[in-house]
Amino acid sequence: MPPSPPETPRDTGAAKERLARTYLEAQGLRLVASNYRCRHGEIDLVMRDGQTLVFVEVRYRASERFGGAAASVGQAKQRRLQAAAGHFLQGRGHGNALPCRFDVLAIGAGDRIDWIRDAFGAW
Repeated sequence: MPPSPPETPRDTGAAKERLARTYLEAQGLRLVASNYRCRHGEIDLVMRDGQTLVFVEVRYRASERFGGAAASVGQAKQRRLQAAAGHFLQGRGHGNALPCRFDVLAIGAGDRIDWIRDAFGAW
């Protein structure tokens, strides 16, 4: 039997997003959407935490060498996430009806999870 092909970055990203979803669901959040794409960017996971709509950015870094996963969500990425979240809300007719927050789920070596709630402000 031939060896399986090496895992691609896309495969790794999908696996880490599944891990993040499973982790958040175990914490009581419910999935609304995954991999929401629009012209502004992509939102990895959209979850409900009670009455709050949570836009989750999943970041994986095998090494902390350059600041780790959480440090990789800079100002430009935050702006793209905010714009994509606005697009999501308008398209779903939510407007400003629901409280929203942006979380970062940082996954490090050994699948260590650091859940940063309200990682940056909404509008």
